[in-house]
Formats: sequence, structure tokens, C-alpha cells
Amino acid sequence: MVVKRDGSIWFTDPPFGILGFYEGEMATPELPTNLYRVDGQTGAIQVMTGDVGRPNGLAFSPDERLLYVVEAAATPRVIRAFDVTGEGAQTRLANSRTFFQCRDGETPDGFRVDVDGNLWCGWGMGTAELDGVRIINAAGANIGHIRLPERCANVAFGGRFRNRLFMTASRGLYSLYVNTQGVAGG
Repeated sequence: MVVKRDGSIWFTDPPFGILGFYEGEMATPELPTNLYRVDGQTGAIQVMTGDVGRPNGLAFSPDERLLYVVEAAATPRVIRAFDVTGEGAQTRLANSRTFFQCRDGETPDGFRVDVDGNLWCGWGMGTAELDGVRIINAAGANIGHIRLPERCANVAFGGRFRNRLFMTASRGLYSLYVNTQGVAGG
């Protein structure tokens, strides 16, 4: 979930938790997986796209002209980018494209963007060389990796100056001060 400066709330609904007994009760999805927008003024909900298989992590670029979304159904996984056009109820997503193509076994999850446009992505799948946080610049290039002893599912910038990265993992919560700031609001 992420909140845009106009007060709208954006979220995805991947079927994780019902695909097997590992995360919950196995069940058949009741709806197709979509990316949604909730209008911050009216509460109206609209489907922004249904064209991303198992949409997962999402974040806006600092200027909110791009929306990044993990496509978890792709093998290997993909981080997609969309242009955000219009305002209010007229907001639309356009020009869907691959922003970052993962390699086999790489698993991006929840992510946030810093003020320079870099994506800080929860990463891994239980292997020492992949587990942690991957940093991808605005051009789609891998520029760094924070190694953790376990898979990282989500990240958030916090603290007084939004320069402390919080990393939620399988069994632990980690934090690290970084030399940048997270974008306000998500």
C-alpha cells in the first residue's frame, strides 16, 4: 500500500496467504488480482490495472509520475513501471513496461523509493547471496545490496529525517541509517 500526495490510497491484492497452507488457509481467489486506487476525498475505489499477474510491492517515483509494481506471477519476477497520467478520478496508468528484469531465483517484494529515485527492495528467497535489500537506481540498474541473514519482505524509511531504513524479514526486524531519505508518504 502507498499513499499519493493527493490523498489517494493505492494497493495490490495478490493471493498470497491462500495459495497454500504455509501462510494461511488454502482457498480459491474470489476476485482477479488487481491494482486499486481509493480516492482520498470520496472513498470511491477503482481498478487501475488488472494486467499485472499477482501484483505485489508498489511505490511512486519522487515526482509521482511513475508507479513501480512487482509482478510476482512472472518467472523470473519483474518490476514493472507505469506512467501516471491525469488527476483525481481521471488518474490513469499508461505505458506499462519492464523496469527491472530479475534473474531466476531473485524475488523482489515490498519496496520504497528514496528522494533520488532509487528503489530499496526487500529481496531474497533463502540464499545468502540474495537475502536482504536490493537497491536499484532510477535507470533500472542494480547499484547495491544490503545483506541480511534471512529473506527481507518489506522495507520502510522512518525516523525524524526518514533516513533510517527498517527491514522486515522472516523472523526479525532490522534497521540501518542510510545516507539518503525516503520519499514522504511512502
